[in-house]
Amino acid sequence: MSTVVSEKEVAVSKSGKTVVTSSCVAGEWISPGAGSQPIVNPANGETLSTLPYAGAAEVDRAARSAHQAWLAWREVPVVDRVQPLYRFKSLLEKHTREVAEILTRENGKTLDDALAEVRRGVQMIEVACGMPSLMMGDSLNDIAKGIDCRTIRQPIGVCAGITPFNFPAMVPLWMYPFAIATGNTFILKPSERVPMSPTRVVELLVEAGLPAGVIQLVHGGREVVEALLAHPLIRAISFVGSSAVARIVYREAAAHGKRVQALGGAKNHLVVMPDADLPQTVDAILGSAFGAAGQRCLAGSVLVPVGEVAEPLLDLLVKKATALRVGDGMESGVEVGPLVAADQKKRVLGYIEKGIAEGAKPLCDGRQVKADPAGSFLGPTVLDHVQPGSTVAREEIFGPVLSVVRAKTLDEAIALVNASEYGNTTTIYTRSGKAAREYQSRIEVGMVGVNMSVAAPMAFFPFAGWKNSFFGDLHAHGKDAVAFYTEQKVLMTRWF
Repeated sequence: MSTVVSEKEVAVSKSGKTVVTSSCVAGEWISPGAGSQPIVNPANGETLSTLPYAGAAEVDRAARSAHQAWLAWREVPVVDRVQPLYRFKSLLEKHTREVAEILTRENGKTLDDALAEVRRGVQMIEVACGMPSLMMGDSLNDIAKGIDCRTIRQPIGVCAGITPFNFPAMVPLWMYPFAIATGNTFILKPSERVPMSPTRVVELLVEAGLPAGVIQLVHGGREVVEALLAHPLIRAISFVGSSAVARIVYREAAAHGKRVQALGGAKNHLVVMPDADLPQTVDAILGSAFGAAGQRCLAGSVLVPVGEVAEPLLDLLVKKATALRVGDGMESGVEVGPLVAADQKKRVLGYIEKGIAEGAKPLCDGRQVKADPAGSFLGPTVLDHVQPGSTVAREEIFGPVLSVVRAKTLDEAIALVNASEYGNTTTIYTRSGKAAREYQSRIEVGMVGVNMSVAAPMAFFPFAGWKNSFFGDLHAHGKDAVAFYTEQKVLMTRWF
């Protein structure tokens, strides 16, 4: 049973609080009746909102409505399809701080991180607005005598996105601007942990004048995900989350004949050569490992000092890590916010304890941080002398924990990185062009940085994870997104 809600109930107020965080189905904002859960600020335990869950019935209604909308939307010229996206970009820029504040309250990341996330999302819309050029085909006259050939790209239909808690504003924008601009309709299922900021962003898209049914929003848990994966009218699934779930999504969606891009987890290595610029390198490592409380799939998780650089590197790193201010992300000067929820903190604490039990030495222990006891706080943690085969060296922790695995040579460091089951991102810190070039060439990872904090590609390049960090063929955003959300058709012509 779903209830239509009023505009007053729908809108998230500028204070970041709302009565209900609603779904948008078939052009209506509704309050589904398949259960509910509170949305809690992880910095202080305050209840921000109530999230009513949708179920399979709402997914079916959304898919049928999206399919009907697609039949009309695909006929709209691409130059006209991008006009609502131009207005959407302007609205999101105008409301950047409002969305960022909502994001900080429900996710915990610092306001500066949240602002940067929203700006990254704006860049995705900006690139999608270039779709008249991006989805152009190719042509060649006289492929044989009197025969011409050309290719065109056409939309595939109803697409769906299932997005994570760590970037609730940005990751959905990896998906639906590209899908919509290429002529598809879209159903978004955000993480139930952080539904408020993606809801506010969808409100802005609706305000921009997108026709009813082109964007749909369904909140919920496993029932909604399973319904999206199985629904016959949904042609493509985009997913970002853990590798374990990404593998399931890839398998189940593919079994139902859908196109799939499923982005999974990571175990990202930061390799520091003896010739690295230590002050700049340490600042980059701090941002990579502890920014967003380590809850990034691009976060540096394993530090690999090579040779004699280990001691001076760790001395400076620990000094600066212990000085980072932990607290409510809405407070000025805070550099590390809380983890997204108490259960996530408990999970990360378990990894720290496991690492110490396996012989690691805590140089910096985040369990001792002083912060609001009602919040899910954990300070930066550095574990030294971690063995390559240990749990904290292999498994994704997703928290502010940096494991140090020492290597004697660059060859040993490369072998260590390549042995990982993940292949999302890695960075080498060095002044040597030779070492950097060799690393970039030999490393089995999809995104490689040199002297970077976070090697995150811009919207016009693909997010190119490898191994168990990605399941599928076409990656998120960039040219891959255009290919993912379209079918290529080859047209051959002969005139008599």
